[in-house]
Amino acid sequence: MFQDEMGLTPGRGVRFYGKVYGKTPVHDGFSLGLTPDDELGAPYAVTQKDGVNYFVPEGDQWFFKGYDLTISYDPKVDGPKYDYVENGEL
Repeated sequence: MFQDEMGLTPGRGVRFYGKVYGKTPVHDGFSLGLTPDDELGAPYAVTQKDGVNYFVPEGDQWFFKGYDLTISYDPKVDGPKYDYVENGEL
């Protein structure tokens, strides 16, 4: 879905980050942000799918620390579903 919606091709990337305002199941006052970004730098976490890098920069470790972000397709909303799964990281 991200590849189609953002026009991503292998070698490109998507950066996930915490942004002010909003709410997630694990943060009140902050929400999940994402943007196309091809510069990995030194990421806190990275996953590659179909040649596209999905990553969290080191500076946004605070938002994701203790959780693994899983993304799936939700047919009810015809879009992504974001789940925060505790991973025991302190």
